[in-house]
Amino acid sequence: MASRVYLSVLLHAFVSAALATFIHATIFSPLSPNYYEFSCPNALTAIQIIVEAAVQKEPRMGASLLRLHFHDCFVNGCDGSILLDSSPTIDSEKDALPNINSVRGFEVVDDIKKAVDEACGQPIVSCADILAVAARDSVVTLGGPTWEVQLGRRDSTTASKEAANANLPAPSFDLSELINNFNNHSLDVKDLVVLSGAHTIGFSFCKFFKDRVYNDTNINPIYAQQLRNICPIDGSGDFNLGPLDQTSPLLFNLQYFSDLFQYKGLLHSDQELFNGGCTDAMVERYSYDYIAFFQDFANSMIKMGNIQPLTGTQGEIRVNCRVVN
Repeated sequence: MASRVYLSVLLHAFVSAALATFIHATIFSPLSPNYYEFSCPNALTAIQIIVEAAVQKEPRMGASLLRLHFHDCFVNGCDGSILLDSSPTIDSEKDALPNINSVRGFEVVDDIKKAVDEACGQPIVSCADILAVAARDSVVTLGGPTWEVQLGRRDSTTASKEAANANLPAPSFDLSELINNFNNHSLDVKDLVVLSGAHTIGFSFCKFFKDRVYNDTNINPIYAQQLRNICPIDGSGDFNLGPLDQTSPLLFNLQYFSDLFQYKGLLHSDQELFNGGCTDAMVERYSYDYIAFFQDFANSMIKMGNIQPLTGTQGEIRVNCRVVN
């Protein structure tokens, strides 16, 4: 009898906690995974089709689309501002130092926007939401986890190259700088490590890791020599590409963390995550635990996607992602 009472109390507590969590999410989150369920039920399928085709055509595009979402959210929130071209009234974030001649995938976003607007019959889906969904679909296409993307963001009518220069973490950052940068975006140390795991796909220009391969001491010497071969110190190869993940840069897996464990992080900021600091244990775990990394990555992507979204009557739904209406 006592055990029945205990189980009843435990069940009631669990149901109450779940209900409270649901109510809190419903009331306090302006975004919802079902935002387009009635206004455009085919929106997500339209995005998925274009993303899968683009990534299958050029697998590197998956990392590029994921990076667009990250670089969007870290500059005044997830508002599609990174997509705006320069104009007399727009100081484009595309021209910021971390982005210029580096961020890419804008033509794919154009294709997605066209397909989604055709599926919806009018511009209903924001460019900011397109970036969030395209990031998820890119990860899935390359073998990574899936998650429910929160939707309902609206698009900014402004951009800020200055804010992009100030807010995007630099490849030269040390661990404390990385932690502070992520904290400034309401992301914690776990989010830092998990989201850095996105570097399991993609490439980086030599100019972003040249200083590391010639000056850092916490780098595998054989690996450093390999990188020097594609990254001359005289700057002649500054736009040569090096893989962020040394063995499988086109597959979303655990290799990035295994590389750090062997002191083969491409960027200085990558290796800072495994360099005798507070994040070493997380890197070690994610180097072998697929379930933990995939679950945590999905959760942190949802969390990042919630950074300062424009909702309700804020901003607009752009007709063309590159220009303000």
